[in-house]
Amino acid sequence: MPQTREPPLQEHRFFADLAPRYLALVAGCAASAAFADGEFLFREGTRADDFFLIREGGIALEIAAPGNGAFIVQTLGAGDIAGFSWLIEPHMWTSDGRACGRVRAFKVNGACLRGKCEKDAQLGYELMRRFAALASARLHATRLQLLDVYGHAHGR
Repeated sequence: MPQTREPPLQEHRFFADLAPRYLALVAGCAASAAFADGEFLFREGTRADDFFLIREGGIALEIAAPGNGAFIVQTLGAGDIAGFSWLIEPHMWTSDGRACGRVRAFKVNGACLRGKCEKDAQLGYELMRRFAALASARLHATRLQLLDVYGHAHGR
C-alpha cells in the first residue's frame, strides 16, 4: 500500500495542529524534494509558486548586494519553512534560496494550494494566519540583524 504524505507533513511543527481534513488538502499539493549543496531552490525576481518545509539541511536566504555579491539575510534549518511569496501577489521571490549542505524538504505547490484556499475560506484563513506569523517573525529577525550590523554606526 502506498504511503500518504500526511503523517510526515503533520510531524512538521508548522502543520502539527492543522485539522486532518486541511492536512489532506495540503498533502495533495506536496511532494518530496532533495537539493545538493549550493543548489538554488529559488531565485529572487522569479515566479514563486512553491514553498518548502525543510526536513534536513539548511537554506540560506540571500539578497544581491550591488558590487559585493550575495548577502545572507537568514539561514533556515530543519523544521523551518522557506517561502511565503507564493501566498502574496505578485507571487515573486524576494530573495534567493540556496541549499546549505544536502537538503531534504517537502516542496508544496503554492498555486495548487491557492486554488484550494479559494474554494475553502477556512483553509485559507488557517494558512494565512500561520504564514502571517512566519512573515512577522522573519521581519523581526531581519530587524535584529540590521540593528546588530548598523546599530554601532550611530553610537548605539
